[in-house]
Amino acid sequence: MKVINSQQEEYRAFLKNIREERQESSNLVKIVFTLAIALLCAVIVCVVLVENNFFLNSIDSRTEDMTGIFRVTRKQRAAFEVPFTPRRQNILLLGVDSNGAGTDMWEGTRSDTIMVVNIDPKTNTLKAISIPRDSKVYLPENKGIQKINSAHALGGVNLVKKTLKETFGIKIDKYIIVHDEAVEKVVDALGGVPVYVEKKMYYNDYAGKLHINLEKGPNVLNGKQAIGYLRYRYDGLGDIGRTQRQQWFMKSLFEKLHSAQVITKIPEVLKIAKDYIKTDMSFLELSQYAGLAKSIDKNKIEIATLPGAPNQKGYISYWILDPVKTQEVINRMIYRDKPVQDGTRFKAGIMYSPTREADAERIKEKLNDLGFEVNMLNITHLSHSRFVANKNAVTVEFYTDYLGKKIPEIQNMQFLYDPTENFSVGSDFTIVLAEQ
Repeated sequence: MKVINSQQEEYRAFLKNIREERQESSNLVKIVFTLAIALLCAVIVCVVLVENNFFLNSIDSRTEDMTGIFRVTRKQRAAFEVPFTPRRQNILLLGVDSNGAGTDMWEGTRSDTIMVVNIDPKTNTLKAISIPRDSKVYLPENKGIQKINSAHALGGVNLVKKTLKETFGIKIDKYIIVHDEAVEKVVDALGGVPVYVEKKMYYNDYAGKLHINLEKGPNVLNGKQAIGYLRYRYDGLGDIGRTQRQQWFMKSLFEKLHSAQVITKIPEVLKIAKDYIKTDMSFLELSQYAGLAKSIDKNKIEIATLPGAPNQKGYISYWILDPVKTQEVINRMIYRDKPVQDGTRFKAGIMYSPTREADAERIKEKLNDLGFEVNMLNITHLSHSRFVANKNAVTVEFYTDYLGKKIPEIQNMQFLYDPTENFSVGSDFTIVLAEQ
């Protein structure tokens, strides 16, 4: 049954209008990889180091390292022994663009990707909020009304932190900033990253030196191809499609970094991280996060984007945040408020690619057997499969500990929280079945 609400129709109308707009300049088109990749480049590299005892083999068996975090002998593996503070922590992840050749890579640069990662050491869980770069906010220190991505350019990371605290009530504990040039260099250093390209992508911007020519299907992307894949936005979805591709590229990079052949490439990756990543954490602090990351169940990682609606004013496009739903997301993801369970049976939804119709019908039958009402929608172009919670009461535990066990076919999907129902078919949760 095809169920599309008026909000979705308005949103699609906006996307159609975006396709008809004149093209942005190369600087505005420029996009960096998802900020979780910053975490990957720094923390996951540390995970690999810790798991393989890479940088600790040289420590004399009679000594400890200077903080006592690792206690090892030549016959022992590295161990994470000093516990985190039990307090939840907010890590700010920023991806910044370039001001051109010969300029300071950290001064006056916009943060085109902004993410806050909330880590709870007690439960070994992670939740992440993506903040749209075009979000219209008031910047502290009399900077006025601006897009939030201007905060870093006008006042550095301190102004970003102050903006998040005064606008959303989010206090930042630590930060990691990554420069966009790191993407190409890291991918090439790893010998390419396998990515499933969901559609043929072809685009040339000679002024911006951006050339994209990717075939649909499995690809091993080199550095330049990865940049093209991450920047591609000419599919009717604009920044939404681009954000989705960032998430799936992150997943592929995560898997690559954990492959056995990466060990010999670690020194080169570390050098890139040293040159293109800026943080207020020491290497040992990053190692602590690496130790914690090893115990986090990746299937229980929850991601959300601050909800709102697009708005166009002349040639300037803003993302106007929905104050009620934005607070709901922050309460769920940052403050970890427990959702109220009213006992009402959830409505289920399935979005599926034409090639997945048989799978969709089988899952619908199983959902019906469990007592769920199911709405279905066939969509020609879907990116990757995922599980989307559209109602606050739908928790990641409901997905992993109950529904996933009842229906094994939907296990190991990325869990997204989207109260705006952009990915919904009149349902409380939506199972998205794409070709890949």
